Amino acid sequence: MAPARARCKPSRMFATSSDGSEIYFEATGEGETALVFVHGWNGNVRWWDAQRDALASRYRIVALDLAGHGRSAPARMPGSAAAYAADILAVVQAIDAPRIVLVGHSMSGGYVTAAAPDVERLAALILVDTLKHLDGIPTAEQADAMLARYRADYRDAVTTLLPPFLFAPATPPAVVERLQREFLTVTGDVAAALVEPLYRMDLRAAARRVTVPVRGIGSDLHPDTAAANRAYFADYTYRALAGCGHYPMLEVPDAFTAALRAELAALGA
Repeated sequence: MAPARARCKPSRMFATSSDGSEIYFEATGEGETALVFVHGWNGNVRWWDAQRDALASRYRIVALDLAGHGRSAPARMPGSAAAYAADILAVVQAIDAPRIVLVGHSMSGGYVTAAAPDVERLAALILVDTLKHLDGIPTAEQADAMLARYRADYRDAVTTLLPPFLFAPATPPAVVERLQREFLTVTGDVAAALVEPLYRMDLRAAARRVTVPVRGIGSDLHPDTAAANRAYFADYTYRALAGCGHYPMLEVPDAFTAALRAELAALGA
């Protein structure tokens, strides 16, 4: 039986990013450690509701919408990894907690990694099904081809091209339907612009600048490359979850939350 969850009413606020963009965030819970949750491509604060409800009795829970997502300022055209990292820093600077743990999913794994050296009181990074194979980053040509596909026929990309990469056989159909519906609220041009900065940043160089422990949690659909990743992240491990795809916080929320809780405990957070 899944553990009971308390319903948490978050405070809703905005922080001003370095370029003046207003970044929406929600904060709730108590504790000396603040968990700052950053969604992936086309995501929003609601992706972390299960973790908020399960963990707010022990941690300060903060979830934000990057620029161009949710209730935050419209997408930057063009955007940059540095601007997304600044969104994260603006929210961190607006909260009061002795320790910070950044939790980044999918494309935001790159942005929390970029932000990490500038976050005071940072205790750890948690990467959710992202940056699992830093030696296997798409080339510029591969990224350009993918972005062109989004711009040419985004609906087909969302419904045909992406599902084999994003979802597992056991992914609940309701999760697939929800995510595809959310993805299709923007055009292909906007969707491509939102994710393009990830493919223009030097992820391996960013990883080398991280000095805190980095813990990956995600799907078991791909081979474990933790040993290879330690060539870039000085302190890195990966915890695989069975039966889920790219969205463990939505597909298997109890298992993901338990894994996150275990990693935090092991880190002394």
